[in-house]
Amino acid sequence: MERFAPPMSRLIDELRKLPGVGSKSAQRLAFHILRTSQTDAESLSAAILNLKAKLHLCSVCNNITDVDPCTFCTSPTRSRRTICVLEEPTNIAAVERSRTYNGVYHVLHGTLSPVNGVGPEHLRIGNLLNRLAEADEIILALSPTTEGEATATYLATEIHRARRDLRVSRIATGVPAGSDIEYADEITLTRAIENRRDL
Repeated sequence: MERFAPPMSRLIDELRKLPGVGSKSAQRLAFHILRTSQTDAESLSAAILNLKAKLHLCSVCNNITDVDPCTFCTSPTRSRRTICVLEEPTNIAAVERSRTYNGVYHVLHGTLSPVNGVGPEHLRIGNLLNRLAEADEIILALSPTTEGEATATYLATEIHRARRDLRVSRIATGVPAGSDIEYADEITLTRAIENRRDL
């Protein structure tokens, strides 16, 4: 005998696919949605569908955007000579909070993780290498995890192979080892960017 009616079970199963949502949280969310008005449920559904229809990756930097190229890549006030490489689009907001960086970005959408079957071909590295001709410096602002360090080392090697004269730096370790850059406070991140080191 089923614990919930099939429509509820299906919604709970779909919600459990979200990061950080376990069975109990999925059930709470599903029952919350059930209790909301028809209008609120339709608004949520429309917002999700609109998100999928309107947002895509920037063809230059891989940021999530509704215009292509994104506003960072087309901004006349940002320097294209410095490219800050990040793991995820959410990391851009963390760097922007520091208010000390005025270059452009490149988002990898992950880090190397052989244990999880993530190799260089799974990351957005190709279009980064295509952007090197216009750059003076590549800042690797990857989280100080094992995967982040491995990715930084791999990228530094590939970038130097493509352009030996290009400065490649790594943000300073003001960001605690093993943590995610997304959760770093703006002062820590500012110091990390200002005290970056060459690789």
